[in-house]
Amino acid sequence: MTSQQRIKQQQCAGVLLLDKPGEITSNRALSRVKSLLNLRKAGHTGNLDPIATGLLPICLGEATKVASFFLGAEKRYQCRIQLGATTDTGDREGRVIERFPVPELNSSEIKKILRSFLGEQQQIPPMYSAVKVNGKPLYKLARQGKEVEREPRSVTIYEIELLDFDSSSIDIELRCSSGFYVRVLAEQLGKYIKCGGHV
Repeated sequence: MTSQQRIKQQQCAGVLLLDKPGEITSNRALSRVKSLLNLRKAGHTGNLDPIATGLLPICLGEATKVASFFLGAEKRYQCRIQLGATTDTGDREGRVIERFPVPELNSSEIKKILRSFLGEQQQIPPMYSAVKVNGKPLYKLARQGKEVEREPRSVTIYEIELLDFDSSSIDIELRCSSGFYVRVLAEQLGKYIKCGGHV
């Protein structure tokens, strides 16, 4: 590396607002950005699931000092919850564990159910997550067929809105605290309706 390239690395600082595509991990996206911009120092502000698309702020150079501000910030998600089946990952990439008939629902019933999830609650991180236990990400243990005890976390849903629904799926938008897992909400909603659910 030339001295000019080193200077360029040190001078590059800021926050890149990356529209992360699906089927790529947040760490892989970060690695691509670092490579393209010839950066030594950069970090993303929280993991998005590989299947998730959307805004992934990436802090570059000296801006990594403000990454913790983004990590603790509120998040907004849109998702489709597929009813009638549970998967081992809580999303469509997982193996289907059980299938159930889906009862008929109308919009007022769905909105009432969604409102019941508003506010502060305790949520146990899923096994397929980047949360670390004894320094090892849970998803690595899950891929080995292991399940370990996880401490529940206090999370909050501030807003939740029904966008659309049909006979087997519900589209929602929610604003929530950091550390919230939409996949867990999908599973909880499926249990509430007694038909299973996943993202």
